[in-house]
Amino acid sequence: MLTEEQVRKALEAVEDPELGLDIVNLGLVYGVQVDGAKVSVDVTLTSPMCPVGPMIVEQAKSAVEALEGVEEANIELVWEPPWSMEMMSEDLKFMLGRG
Repeated sequence: MLTEEQVRKALEAVEDPELGLDIVNLGLVYGVQVDGAKVSVDVTLTSPMCPVGPMIVEQAKSAVEALEGVEEANIELVWEPPWSMEMMSEDLKFMLGRG
């Protein structure tokens, strides 16, 4: 059975190309729901004006659909709550001198 942890691990392969950092550690993945072979993921962007948003959404969809047992991935772009640097993983905050 597919787990949220497996989905999040797959999403670590998706990078924000402007920052060169993965969307999980950046704190852009707000929620993951696994319902059998269907996976729904709520993601946000560092800015609503992010020009690479559609590319990140497509890469996230591809990464999740590449997982064994996934028939359908729905990636939903959400804006609430607004992203802030506080949402980054503790490891990333430390690497950037913010932890």
